Amino acid sequence: MTADSPRPTLRARLVLLYSVLFTCSSIVLLVVADLPLLTFGSVQRARGFGAPARPQARVRTVSDLHEVLVYSGIALAILVPASIAIGWLMAERAMRPLRIITAAARTISARNLGERLNLRESYEEFAELGETLDDLFGRLEDSFESQRHFVANASHELRTPLAAERTLIQVTLADPDATADTLRATCEQLLALGVQQERLIEGLLALASGQGGLRLREPVDLAALTRQVVDSRSQEAAARGVRIEADLRAAVAAGDPRLAESLVANLVDNALRHNIGGGLVEICTSAAAGTASLSISNTGPVVPATAVERLFQPFQQLAGERVRRSDGYGLGLAIVAAIANAHGAKITAAARPGGGLHVTVTFGQLVTLADTGLADRPAQADRPPLGDGR
Repeated sequence: MTADSPRPTLRARLVLLYSVLFTCSSIVLLVVADLPLLTFGSVQRARGFGAPARPQARVRTVSDLHEVLVYSGIALAILVPASIAIGWLMAERAMRPLRIITAAARTISARNLGERLNLRESYEEFAELGETLDDLFGRLEDSFESQRHFVANASHELRTPLAAERTLIQVTLADPDATADTLRATCEQLLALGVQQERLIEGLLALASGQGGLRLREPVDLAALTRQVVDSRSQEAAARGVRIEADLRAAVAAGDPRLAESLVANLVDNALRHNIGGGLVEICTSAAAGTASLSISNTGPVVPATAVERLFQPFQQLAGERVRRSDGYGLGLAIVAAIANAHGAKITAAARPGGGLHVTVTFGQLVTLADTGLADRPAQADRPPLGDGR
């Protein structure tokens, strides 16, 4: 069979299978039924009418081989087309649920993902397939809805600074008395708007990288990454009047170092930006039972328990307010969730009773501390707190 020649359909294969099995069964049945007649024939004794039987009477054997073969051939000629017809009907019956699934799947598109197959209970063999496809359509519906929401928000956030830049340029060009100082001030404002767009694009790229899955998986020490991030944020913490306390113990996880660093950085930034003057950020890394964990707890405004999950969606803030440009774009925790999902890590978040948030990210630990040589490092907990502003 060449590559261009049509392949037999599943229905044709089922018909062939049923027909062959039925024909073979018919042949076996005919052979079993006819074998005694073919072997023994019929026996008659030659004697006169009313004459007594004699032991030495001549015996004549009459063979019915021809009749047996004729009737068997007729029966087989009837059974072969009958087997094909029965096989066709059986294949039709067996393929009916599959055609229902195919027709329903073709009608379901991005616009009507809310529809489901809803196979009848009589097709129990296909029930699991139908439920699997219904779950798939449900996940696709959620994904499409999330993408629409994300694109709408991203378009709004990107359009705002572009509109502001256009307005600044138009106002400056329309001013006939514009001076060098005016032009300089306009350029400074344009640069500030460009920085905002750059931050937003970087956040979108980080989110896309997290959602794209892992391309690299190697041992990553969460304690070392966290210390680097905390050191780089110490001045910002001092400027905000926020104290950072870090208890960093070696915790080696398997993952992408770049994405893991982005996760830690966004968690720390979120804890600093959504804090209060004189507040506190507590950071802890640990390893136990084949897992590596990072926990960050911060003071701040009271977070309703029902709003915690929503904060991990893109462009979402507490109480549904728009994000202030100085405090980011509401992508930090969404990036954290995407990166954690790519690593197969588990996120648990809870609102603190006095205000603020407590977030724990638990990674799988595919390597031991002894394998990486990190077990001999001095305990990180003995170091003084970082970023206290002193």
